[in-house]
This record gives sequence, structure tokens and C-alpha cells, in this order.
Amino acid sequence: MMTRIAIANQKGGVGKTTTAINIATAMAAAGWKTLLIDLDPQGNASTGLGIEAARRERSSYDLLVDELPLDACIVPTAIPGLDVVPATVDLSGAEIELVGVGDRTGRLGRALAGHRGHAVCFIDCPPSLGLLTLNALSAADTLLVPLQCEFFALEGLSQLLQTVEQVQQRFNPDLGIVGVALTMFDRRNRLTDQVADDVRECLGKLVFESVIPRNVRLSEAPSHGLPALVYDHSCAGSRAYMALARELIGRLPEERKAA
Repeated sequence: MMTRIAIANQKGGVGKTTTAINIATAMAAAGWKTLLIDLDPQGNASTGLGIEAARRERSSYDLLVDELPLDACIVPTAIPGLDVVPATVDLSGAEIELVGVGDRTGRLGRALAGHRGHAVCFIDCPPSLGLLTLNALSAADTLLVPLQCEFFALEGLSQLLQTVEQVQQRFNPDLGIVGVALTMFDRRNRLTDQVADDVRECLGKLVFESVIPRNVRLSEAPSHGLPALVYDHSCAGSRAYMALARELIGRLPEERKAA
């Protein structure tokens, strides 16, 4: 059975797509056949994995709006064991096009139903709580939340947790939260430590031990169309994402670990 993990935070600039790209690469490197679905109209996850525009003939837009089969939308990446359903700017119109459609929040779930070609699927959500993110949360088994170590971090998180509760009540009672990943951690900044302590005090064991540092190599990698783990596998950011992947695997139910 394929594990489906949505990566979401309605706040922009928290390292969500960087997390999606690198955690998916780390899982593939650990031997898991991995699929990444890019649900962000900006298509940054697709770009960061080197999928140029010419290779995006079929995209997550076609998957959701035209209900093309999942296999028809999958594009292989240069990373062994990692495939992607890319996004195009067309996806920005999907929310409007789906408004009048019945079961508009369940389209992604139906597209993924029964798929056995991958052991784990990550869904990179846009920085909003609109219809695209609702599709992801309705389709997912669990949610991974990247949280930037800054002053307003917890404020945005409470809104996301309320949305998760609503999705559980209305669409997906089995949706859980596998963990919160602290990103953009700067040890030189005392505020960063304070925010991390506050988040851990508030959420306890839900917060991953591994923290993702502010790291130049993480920022540079997407412009080369490569995950940081390939661009510079020994940098602090890459090591942190490998550690986060190991923690994530440890949190998945035993029956899902037959990668």
C-alpha cells in the first residue's frame, strides 16, 4: 500500500518545497520507490528536480481537472527511484474550474486509489488553504508540516491545525500528522532557539528532532535543477534532510515499511 504524505503550510517561504524535494530524494536514496506530486502552480518542485517545461506535457492539472490516469502524468527524474507529477501554471486556474464540480475535494484521492507503482507519495501543496491543498489533505494518510523558526510560526500553525480538524470531520477521518519539521534554523540567532523551544513545548513529540538549518547550498541547488542531496550531499542541509528521512521512516506504521 502506498503511503501518501502531504507537505503543507499555508504560510509561504517556510522551506516547504525545499523539504518536499529533498525528503523525497532522501527516501528514494533509502530504497523507497518515491513519487512527488507538485500541486503548486509555481511548479518549483518540478523545476528543482530538473523537469523543464518541454517535459510537462501532462501535469497535475490534467490529473485533477481532466482526470487523466496517474500513470499518464508521471515523469521520471534523474534521481533513481524518484518520479514526479509536474505542475504548470495552468494549475492556478484549477481552483476556479473545479468550483462547480461534484466531489471537487476528492479528485486527487481517486487518482491515487489503487496505485501500486510507488511505496511512498509526497504531495507538495501551494502556500494557501484552498481547493488544491484540500485535495491533498483529503487524499493523504498523513501530513508533514515544515515550520520556519521565526516569531509568527505558531500563529500560522494554529490555522493549519484547524483546517486539518475540518478535513478530518468532513472528508478524511484517517488524516493524521506525522510530524512538524523545523526549518531555516540559525544557531547564531537567539530568537531561533526561543521559537524552537516554544514549538517543542507546545507540540511535544510531534516535532521532529532533526532540524533543517539555514544553508546556502540548499538555496543554490534548485537553480541547478538538482536536490541539495545531489548538488552537495555532504552539506549541512543535505545531512539534515537524510536525518529527517530516517526519523520519518521510523514514524511510519510497520506495515508500510516494506519499501
